[in-house]
Amino acid sequence: MIGNLKPLEILLIVAVIFLLFGAKKLPDMARSLGKSARILKSEAKAMKKEGEAEDAATAASVADQAGAPQQTTAPRTIQASPGDVTSARPVGEPNHTTQG
Repeated sequence: MIGNLKPLEILLIVAVIFLLFGAKKLPDMARSLGKSARILKSEAKAMKKEGEAEDAATAASVADQAGAPQQTTAPRTIQASPGDVTSARPVGEPNHTTQG
């Protein structure tokens, strides 16, 4: 469906977006979209790397039935944006905040 758009239709869509959001907000929106894409990409790589590590640990534990203790790693955290530590929280735990 998107591949069927003609250049005039694309120009019209861009003009409507420009009119709705204004010239000052578009660079900020693009910047935040880029940050979100980088965060998504890094989290996907981390999840893939973690999955490979879990597969290797599972294979090692199956091969070694002697009952040796396994290493524990620190909990992973998710950050809202690079350098933002105020919203960092462990992945497996709920975010507990108090109001008052």
